[in-house]
Amino acid sequence: MAPRQTLWNAARLRAKRRRLIYRAWRKRGELQSVQDRTAAIPPGGILAFTTLRNEALRLPWFFRHYRALGVAHFIVVDNGSDDGSAAWLAAQPDVSLWTTQASYKASRFGVDWITWLMARYGHGHWCLHVDADELLIYPHYETRPLPALTAALEARAQPALGALMLDLYPDGPLGAQGYEGGDPTAVLPLFDAGPYRAQWQPRNGNLWVQGGARARAFFADDPGRAPTLNKLPLVKWSWRNVWQNSTHSLLPPHLNAAYDGPGAAALSGVLLHTKFLPDITDRARSEQVRAQHFHDPAVFDDYYDAVAEAPVLAHDGSVRFTGWQQLETLGLMSRGGWDGA
Repeated sequence: MAPRQTLWNAARLRAKRRRLIYRAWRKRGELQSVQDRTAAIPPGGILAFTTLRNEALRLPWFFRHYRALGVAHFIVVDNGSDDGSAAWLAAQPDVSLWTTQASYKASRFGVDWITWLMARYGHGHWCLHVDADELLIYPHYETRPLPALTAALEARAQPALGALMLDLYPDGPLGAQGYEGGDPTAVLPLFDAGPYRAQWQPRNGNLWVQGGARARAFFADDPGRAPTLNKLPLVKWSWRNVWQNSTHSLLPPHLNAAYDGPGAAALSGVLLHTKFLPDITDRARSEQVRAQHFHDPAVFDDYYDAVAEAPVLAHDGSVRFTGWQQLETLGLMSRGGWDGA
């Protein structure tokens, strides 16, 4: 459970929230509308927001997955794709598309843009904020779409759904598989069941979870640099909310209490992370050159170099993905007493 904030720290975070909301308002000028279909958003419809660049490989399954879950409308920022992603998105009848050539890093890795769009269109809606390589699953998701999940969350007075980002990886070397669409878990069938460690950060009132495959394979000598794996992908949005650190934490800080990490009792999900599809080695080189994904990109040069060398992530402790029930048994998600009714 999240610790209580001191009065001084609570005041500091309120001031920070106001600054970040104002920052997002200023950043709206970096966005150009390509297709605005937001007039078609139904009352109470569940919305999905994402920022992406060059994700044509993932988009068909991403949309198939989230449409099946019951997303009513997608609001997308394309950050200068040159692989046909923007044209594909603009042609989708349930997508409103904005584009920008501005710096992803300077927009706080896209969250300034998304914060503005969520304030403008998401107020009062349950909203997903996910990356194109993240597929949210949760207890009973095959038979109980998102409206049933959000009803269960509302009944628990739980304003957000927390999730562990679970890195999926192939049997063989990275980049050696064929993939032309379809379920990415067929190409990325393995994951690390643990260890995962979670700790609360009192200063910003947020959780910090690390571990899993990338920590093991790329950050064993310096685990503090390993990726942050806790996310809050589904939130009942208010224009007063703001993303503090990507989708890892929110302000007001009480929203972060919706997720206590792996093994906790509250209703939670898992984001299946498809980063390691076969384009990963080329993307690692491209992202290293663009230097847009970390506050100090040069510090992560060794990580990009290691990924580009196409290592084998599979090891004796790898587990083959079979479904959400398996992840619940492993303590990586929880139904929180929800039987799907």
